[in-house]
Amino acid sequence: MTRTDRVQARLVEAGLDLLLVTDLINLRYLSGFTGSNGLCVVGPGVRRFVTDFRYVEQAAAEVAGFDRERAPAEFLAALADGWAPGPLRLGFEDHKLTVRQHARVRELLPDHVELVAGGSLVERERVVKEDVELEAIAAAAVLADEALEAAIAPGLKGRTEREVALSFEDAVRARGAAPAFATIVAAGANGALPHATPGDEPISAGVLVTIDFGAQLDGYNSDCTRTYACGEVGGELRELYELVRRAQAAGLAAVRPGPEGREVDAVAREVIADGGHGEHFGHGLGHGVGLEVHEAPRLATTGRDALQAGNVVTVEPGVYVPGVGGVRIEDLVVVTEDGGRVLSRHAKELTTLD
Repeated sequence: MTRTDRVQARLVEAGLDLLLVTDLINLRYLSGFTGSNGLCVVGPGVRRFVTDFRYVEQAAAEVAGFDRERAPAEFLAALADGWAPGPLRLGFEDHKLTVRQHARVRELLPDHVELVAGGSLVERERVVKEDVELEAIAAAAVLADEALEAAIAPGLKGRTEREVALSFEDAVRARGAAPAFATIVAAGANGALPHATPGDEPISAGVLVTIDFGAQLDGYNSDCTRTYACGEVGGELRELYELVRRAQAAGLAAVRPGPEGREVDAVAREVIADGGHGEHFGHGLGHGVGLEVHEAPRLATTGRDALQAGNVVTVEPGVYVPGVGGVRIEDLVVVTEDGGRVLSRHAKELTTLD
């Protein structure tokens, strides 16, 4: 079955006849289209793809298995016709479509087409990756690892956080990819900020430096974090590092098909709590990665989806102590039939860089 066929099979359980897909990530997943404006409608006997004048030729090259249409000047007006007769329940992506867009679509649709909240039908299919997707994510991870090696080769002392971040991102682009997100480089006390913005102060010796990095290659993303010592660091910082390393190892060992995300999260969280830093670990243990950097499933206290073979998740515990610094160690992991396969390559023993 194609991806579109599998999504179509979900329509029956959702009580829908058709699904309107407007989210560009979901549109790419189903159709292969990489442009910035498009939609599709899928259902039994319906494979309808719409884009505007700018992307007609691109869609002809990228989109197969759909009836392709060029939209009128008002893009959504394409939905005013082209519908089969009889009552139809059309699902829409209620977590993606804006209130204004929903109102306009409802105005345009004929009376016999009922617009119904469709939920995350495409995302539910995306959580289990195909082999070709796993290969793409693994390739992005390898490229990101190589780019980080190039970025930290000159060392860290005396360079600014921004210089290190830009060095990584330049290395990614030089290898034919793009940064998956804004690279985080957080040194010293800035390490207590999980999503710190790289600054322009030179990195000094005797601090920990956290680097959160990723690459996007052929649409698929990687995500990894390592924390380094810039010169020799004190015992308190080493203890924090080892605590997070133990928690990360426990989290990795818990990854396998079956447990809910919250159960995997709890394994690592308990290690950090027992180490006296439960209050300093405030985010979830991890998240899915694929066409988006953050997608389902979630490894968090609220994560109720059971892991399945073919999921790709991060395992990234962290400890963030205000005024002192922070540690985060993150691996990208493929859930296999009997455990997890780590895609990240960098060592996790505390590495000292000059």
